Amino acid sequence: MIIHLPDDCLSIIFQKLDSSTDRESFGLTCHPWLKIQNTNRKSLQFSSSFTIVQLYSSSRATLLESSYHVHRLLTRFQHLEHVSLTGCTDLLDSGLNLLQLHDSRLLSLILDCCFGITDLGLSLIATSCPSLTDISFYRCNITDDGLQALANGCLGLKRINLSYCANISDHGLRALCKNCCEILAVKISWCKGVSGKGFKGCSSTLCYIDAENCNLEPEGISCIVSGGGIEYLNLHGLNIHGGALAEIGSGFASKLKIPNLRLCRTLGDESIMAIARGCPLLKELNLALCNEVRLAGWEAIGANCNELETLHANRCRNLCDLGLQGLRQGCKKLKVLYISRGSRLTSTALEVFTMVRDGVKVKHKEVICIGPDWTLR
Repeated sequence: MIIHLPDDCLSIIFQKLDSSTDRESFGLTCHPWLKIQNTNRKSLQFSSSFTIVQLYSSSRATLLESSYHVHRLLTRFQHLEHVSLTGCTDLLDSGLNLLQLHDSRLLSLILDCCFGITDLGLSLIATSCPSLTDISFYRCNITDDGLQALANGCLGLKRINLSYCANISDHGLRALCKNCCEILAVKISWCKGVSGKGFKGCSSTLCYIDAENCNLEPEGISCIVSGGGIEYLNLHGLNIHGGALAEIGSGFASKLKIPNLRLCRTLGDESIMAIARGCPLLKELNLALCNEVRLAGWEAIGANCNELETLHANRCRNLCDLGLQGLRQGCKKLKVLYISRGSRLTSTALEVFTMVRDGVKVKHKEVICIGPDWTLR
């Protein structure tokens, strides 16, 4: 009978089940089968939904109940490789002690909105999960000390999300760049204490930086691109001296494919000309609401961005007919142009563009998010 098959055969059968319902039902057969299911479970996604009212009302018991379930699940499944505990707001550092049960198997850990996790928790992660490659601390109350501990213990870290971590600075990022030589992607959006200088000497493997609404400095931008591997760079909302972004085109960002410069209101022709000339591999460029880009900038894009496929030029007040002509005559691989009605462009210029470049889709609805979206699994 199938129930008497050895464990290794049952494991193979379990792994061949395609339906999640079948996999969950497998463990209901008997205790030995439950053990097989527990052993073969590699991923756990426990998301605790909450509201501001819940956080400050009598529903604290409900949140504590979620922490209790997390404890039981981590105790039950001890061979996990991917764990998400998003929204477990009452989870404390002590709850991470259970990660020691997983030895070095855990590869990715998501602790988004786990407000109870502190630097002590990061130290526990560093000692319990040395094989971690992906980790996310979105809106967590961690500091540079915790990042230092994490960088010392998780040397193989490749992707880290620190968005909205208000207490993070360049000191913590410097520790990551120094110790984690395989780092690929860093998210620091809305980290107002980051200037970018912490990326000085970063690895050439670093190819993805999301720094939306950060207070980056000119030297910080130079440090970000200094590794030479940057392919995606999100500087949405950066308010910096107009010529400072010319550092992107200095030669270190020659691999750059997708820069998001939306709402960089001080971005001018000097920077755009440097980027267009120094970044020959550009595939998608977002300049929406960049009102200081004028004729020289648009002509530089047309003349130099030979690989460009998508251009966002929504609500750019200084895109005129001559600027559109420069784009029309260049950018031979352009497929999509996002552009607003009611700018300095005349209807005649738009008609000529669509007639001459009939292979380009002209869209008037603005798309804010561009490029690849890195999400932990």
